[in-house]
Amino acid sequence: MEIAIVSDTHVPSRASRIPDEVRDRIASADHVIHAGDFDSKGAVADVRDLAPELTAVAGNMDPAVGLPSVASVDLGGVTFVVTHGTGPDRGYEGRVTDAVRQRDGDVGVSGHTHEVMDVERDGLRLLNPGSATGAAPARRTTMMTATVEDGDLAVELHEL
Repeated sequence: MEIAIVSDTHVPSRASRIPDEVRDRIASADHVIHAGDFDSKGAVADVRDLAPELTAVAGNMDPAVGLPSVASVDLGGVTFVVTHGTGPDRGYEGRVTDAVRQRDGDVGVSGHTHEVMDVERDGLRLLNPGSATGAAPARRTTMMTATVEDGDLAVELHEL
């Protein structure tokens, strides 16, 4: 199973649209995870239209988009826990780790910082795909794809 992992699209406040290459990867994935900061109901609708299946959460810029703050999804034998990670930089990894533990997850997917992260913490894998539109403070447009099968997870970073 192929998963597109994106976050921090910030359409329309910091970007006019999601880049075509990101859109193509979203559309071709089996499942899409978005870790928040869509920035508008229109951006949520756009991703929903592209994604065959979507797991998404609201970020701190998404007060009225109708998404939960934390979501879980089991894909290919891996439980992903998605949270935006809202709050100060200090304690960020701990907040994400706590959310994953509370949901008995294997992998945490978060956003908020616009910085790519792929680390292990306390036996859990934590992923942040950065910003799928390169929205400031990101220095580049990034996203991740993951392949999962029988509990095995392989993650690839895409810099666009």
